[in-house]
Amino acid sequence: MTDTRQRLFVSYAGPDRAWAEWVGWQLKQAGHQVELDRWNWHTGDDFVQKMNLALATADAMVALFSKKYFAAERWTQEEWSATVAMRGRIVPVSIEPLVDGDIPALLVSRLCTDLHGLDETAAAAALLEAVHGPVPPDGPVAFPGAASAKSTTEPDSQRPRLPSSVGLPKVWNVRRRNPDFSGRETEMGQLRTGLLSGHQAVIQALHGVGGIGKTQIALEYAHRFASQYDLVWWVDAEQADQLPVRYTELANRMGIAKSDASTDTNAHILLQDLRTRHRWLLILDNAEQPDQIEPWLPEGPGHVLITSRNPDWHGIAHQSDLDVFTRTDSTAYLRARIPGIATEQADTLAHDLGDLPLALAQAAGVLRSGMTLDRYRELLASSTARLLQESDVRDYPAPLAATVNIAVTRLADGGHGDAIALLRLGAFLGPEPIHTAWLEKSRPCLSTIPSDPDDVMWLRNALQPLGRYGLARTDLDTFQIHRLTQAILRTQTHPDQIGDLRDDVSAVLAAVNPGDPQSPADWPSWASLTAHLTTAHVTTAVADRPALRPTLVKAVHFLICSGLPRTAYGLSVALYEAWSSSLGPDHPDTLTCAQYLGHASVDIGDYARARPVVEDTFLRRSRVLGEDHPETLHSANDASTVLSYMAEYRKAHRMMEDVLARRRRVLGEDHPDTLNSASNLAGVLSDLGKYADSRRMQEGVLARRRRVLGEDHPDTLTSAGMLASVLVSLGEYAEARRMQEDVLARHRRVLGEDHPDTLRAASNFGSILGFMKTNAEARSMHEDILVRRRRVLGEDHPDTLISASNLAANLAALGEREEARRMLEDVVARRRRVLGEDHPDTLRAVGNLANLAPRRGSLEGFTETRRMMEDVVARCRRVLGEDHPDTIHAANNLAGALHDRNQCAEAVLLWKDSRERLLRIFGAEHPETVKVTQSLAAALTKMGMAYEAQRLTGRKPDKRKRRFGRKRR
Repeated sequence: MTDTRQRLFVSYAGPDRAWAEWVGWQLKQAGHQVELDRWNWHTGDDFVQKMNLALATADAMVALFSKKYFAAERWTQEEWSATVAMRGRIVPVSIEPLVDGDIPALLVSRLCTDLHGLDETAAAAALLEAVHGPVPPDGPVAFPGAASAKSTTEPDSQRPRLPSSVGLPKVWNVRRRNPDFSGRETEMGQLRTGLLSGHQAVIQALHGVGGIGKTQIALEYAHRFASQYDLVWWVDAEQADQLPVRYTELANRMGIAKSDASTDTNAHILLQDLRTRHRWLLILDNAEQPDQIEPWLPEGPGHVLITSRNPDWHGIAHQSDLDVFTRTDSTAYLRARIPGIATEQADTLAHDLGDLPLALAQAAGVLRSGMTLDRYRELLASSTARLLQESDVRDYPAPLAATVNIAVTRLADGGHGDAIALLRLGAFLGPEPIHTAWLEKSRPCLSTIPSDPDDVMWLRNALQPLGRYGLARTDLDTFQIHRLTQAILRTQTHPDQIGDLRDDVSAVLAAVNPGDPQSPADWPSWASLTAHLTTAHVTTAVADRPALRPTLVKAVHFLICSGLPRTAYGLSVALYEAWSSSLGPDHPDTLTCAQYLGHASVDIGDYARARPVVEDTFLRRSRVLGEDHPETLHSANDASTVLSYMAEYRKAHRMMEDVLARRRRVLGEDHPDTLNSASNLAGVLSDLGKYADSRRMQEGVLARRRRVLGEDHPDTLTSAGMLASVLVSLGEYAEARRMQEDVLARHRRVLGEDHPDTLRAASNFGSILGFMKTNAEARSMHEDILVRRRRVLGEDHPDTLISASNLAANLAALGEREEARRMLEDVVARRRRVLGEDHPDTLRAVGNLANLAPRRGSLEGFTETRRMMEDVVARCRRVLGEDHPDTIHAANNLAGALHDRNQCAEAVLLWKDSRERLLRIFGAEHPETVKVTQSLAAALTKMGMAYEAQRLTGRKPDKRKRRFGRKRR
């Protein structure tokens, strides 16, 4: 008999998991190897990697088609690409009625097997026929009873049921399903996996802060998997002493209660019955007292699902710590419920609401009632508690403000004074995790904590109630209060207390010493601290504290070094405005803040805004400190760097030479600041087209930096990357690739994938691949870098526009000229707006765009192309000079366009001039010189001047090629 066993991957939407379990079980019983994420994947696995591996090894993909399967928000790019790649090996089975409009056009032509509406036997037969087809037997047919006997070896409680074969369980006490439930597919999958993890009673506890959606997940789970149970009973377990009453109600429903027995007796009868009963689910909602709940937990082959704010279920239940929505789930939720809201608006609102499900639901209700988004956000910032008191969300028992107030009242009633004090102190810090070590270190200075400062257990005793009442999320060495809970508490704090609380906030933050802001090893500690320092209400509260000024300045420096320019800009602006007013513009701390404000402005790509700040700082330091003071030289270096970014290369060059000479005299040859000036000077030499001089200088800087700073220091990596770029300009592609590959690997290891310096290194490496004609690999790199730069830096950042331009060049090289043209048109428009008409980057983009224009079309079209190219050449000559490589390249593009229109005489004049300049600057072996020589020879040959062409190339004229050329014309 033919072996029909296969390796199968089951693809399904999260809400259809019960179907996936049934399909997977049926296929395994038929002898197939089945990969289903519930059985084979674990928390923390790389989803894309696991999916790609599964599909690569699978014989076919069994796809469970449903409306949810084709929901637009479900598909990631990776999932869709994988489905397209598997199109020839998809086995589609429909699990609900679908019409053509429900299925994408790409898959609509696939024959689909319907399983919905069939009983279990017919559905199983249809599934197996869909997988391996109606293959007639070619030998003895196995006795069906064998398979049947095999299937009965698993208990019925472990065997998935066909979801459509049964309705709701006979014993059912669950309120209606929430039609607005969305997201949480990862959590739902983990919950299902946990409940199926054993043969005896499995108890799973979902815990988390108020409003996070614990009850909603339990409700959705009950409805989604109702077909897999015979009994599902919902119990309000907030009052543990009422459990016997609720259990007696269930016993009555099951017909096992004794009318003359007490509720305790009937509750124990129920627990005894559940020991022997299969397929039951008991949901204990809002169970807050584990010790009182534990005696009433059933045993037996069923499932118990607990929802609780209290995290202390150790030794009683398997715990799942529920977090807020992912940002993707938040934006999808808001867009589905607020008509017309844009993705960017939804993202901003989700951030303001801290991705808390209850807050999102309340916001959607208010915004649907007619309030504008801007007004809602304004009220959220100014009247948080008042706004969050209003709620028409039927699926949550109370609005968020009431939820917080109830929990705080319970704290007070329980005599937890330290917990309330810690909660209020935490409300005036940032919404990110607060390290308990900060509080321990600053405890002697904290005036708002009532307990004895010498009590070593004060923090533990204060944190436990906060976790128990869902007011804070507690971890090993941190705790965290949701931003909306913080805002509610701040607005309810008496004005007389605010001053003391801000004093304590300052004391906590001043006690932190994260280390060197320039050292990547210390960046995690700095990240934890700056998450609080950059929160608006914290910045306002601590900006005027003298003890914190050094920390705040270092925090801005860290944000710049670690690649967070937008955050650095926001903090430096706030501090500069505050200190200019309170300390004066010439105060050392104000000037240092201004210096970093200039850095941050450059890093966000706003050179025009950076220039006046940097130049003003330079003038003030020169007057206050003197020309040769190290800080004055730092500002002079910054001013020259801004000039280079704004393409004022000659002025920048003169200034950099002066700064370098002064730094060598004042600081010495090997000082990091001196090396920084030398590296900048080498960079501007490259900008001026003086590649050989730039190379010699950068090689010297790199050698010194390796010796002084080490191989992996970010400054060393910058020098190595700049040297590799110079080698590209000199045509030494192989050596440049070797260097840049090493630089990129080190950047990724030291700084991380998304650091702007890493992205610059990756972009440069992709460009080298393009120069070496490895265009497919280059395209893949540039696509990834462009996505990352848009996310990290923004659409208009000059580095983002470099990536877009690089990708367009690759697309053009791969023949996708229309897409390349579209991208370049956008780049040109943005560069003109951001950098100006005459910036070299703008001119380069305009030249590349003109080069993509059809050259053999109408005369009118070519005239416009020629005008664009001639304008670029004229601007390059004025801005950069006749001998600059960019000017020569622009002239060569113009010559190529003229040649293609048979205007060979003009093309020859341009190419001859370019060749003479390239020979003088680079020599005969440079790739650009070789390219121009070949183009000039071709034009001369086309004009019948074959022997002059031969003199250029050293090759004899080929008459056949000449005839072929005339024939083509």
